[in-house]
Amino acid sequence: MDPITMGLIFAAILIAVLATGVWVGAALMIVGALAMSLFTSRPIGPAMATVVWSHISLWGLASLPLFIWMGEILFRTRLSRSLFEGLSPLLRNWPGGLLHVNVAGCTAFSAISGSSAATLLTVGKITMPELKKRGYPDSMVAGTLAGAGTLGLLIPPSITMIIYGIMVQESIARLFMAGLLPGLMLAGLFLAYNVGWGLFTRDGRAMRENPSNWHEKLYALPKLLPVVGLIVVVVGSIYTGIAAPTEAAVLGVVGALALSAAQGSLTVASLRESLMGTVRTTSMITLLLAGSAFLTLAMGFTGLPRALAEWVVEMELSRTSLILSLMLLYMVLGCFLDGISMIVLTIAVVEPLTRSAGIDMVWFGIFIVLVGEMALITPPIGFNLFLVQNMTGRSLGFVSRSAAPLFGIMLISVLLLVAFPDIALWLPHALTSRN
Repeated sequence: MDPITMGLIFAAILIAVLATGVWVGAALMIVGALAMSLFTSRPIGPAMATVVWSHISLWGLASLPLFIWMGEILFRTRLSRSLFEGLSPLLRNWPGGLLHVNVAGCTAFSAISGSSAATLLTVGKITMPELKKRGYPDSMVAGTLAGAGTLGLLIPPSITMIIYGIMVQESIARLFMAGLLPGLMLAGLFLAYNVGWGLFTRDGRAMRENPSNWHEKLYALPKLLPVVGLIVVVVGSIYTGIAAPTEAAVLGVVGALALSAAQGSLTVASLRESLMGTVRTTSMITLLLAGSAFLTLAMGFTGLPRALAEWVVEMELSRTSLILSLMLLYMVLGCFLDGISMIVLTIAVVEPLTRSAGIDMVWFGIFIVLVGEMALITPPIGFNLFLVQNMTGRSLGFVSRSAAPLFGIMLISVLLLVAFPDIALWLPHALTSRN
């Protein structure tokens, strides 16, 4: 059977299973079991047990629940309120006013959370009521929050990067280094969009905040110190080589607990809620990884990845053509899947294609995470769109239209990354060569 037909059969089975409401991780295992039973003679049970255990017991995976726990702790503290109060005097003089707090707040919280949902919910609960009270248009409030909330996938520490690094066996520390500049570039483009709205639209020119003075700015700086301090400890320890990602995650949890205790919000109830949230999220991701590992093994037994790689080689696609084709593929998948699910579902087939084309897997990790960010605000089921819809009470169509300009900015960022790979690769090369 040719690889295209086989791939279409597996894709149809997977879509049919997912349509029944089965969890994605379980659906992957079902498809893997069917593939092995239909196209190979190997025993399913021992193969599943071996590959699942070997993948969920990897040491690199230990940082995942720790980073999730750190974000859960901070999500339940008053850190977000301090973040808003610290950023407001520094940004409200800019064209676009306090809309910049959505972007800057999500950027800062992404660097200590690693979760897009936690970033969006934490920042949105603080900024949205304040922005509405001041008369900012709902479309700008919803759009900037939906777009900036995606930064949790790209700016380290990123849960998605940890999963990708484990699946393709690349250095998580190098992935974290590679994600910093693209993340800051994307945040800068979002800020530029707000400035453009403030300068060139009638509503934007009408929204002018009272200028803050130097006394207000100096008074606001101490409120940012907890955020800045935790970012320096967690991210800085990885970049300087002082700590591995797992060790940095431990420092982050200790720092989050210390901040929570200092704010007086560390209670038995909040600690219990943070632990339960960590268990739920980690269990979901572990099931995804287990299902992906088994499906990857099953695909390998059927010979599909090798056949597809040979097929692509025979097509003689250039590296750029392959990248653009994969970008279109992920943009389509983003209409139906979140970023993590996209990576887990496709990496078994995509990895051999990219390696055979000579594409740097660290760079490709940033590329696929950035495209995964786009999936979060891709209609009709972008996850961030649902979160913002619930927070605003507006229709999904309204939220999707509001986020469309931010989607366009993300597309520009992907094209810049393709045209200039050093945006992602310069920092890891510079830091690793220095060390």
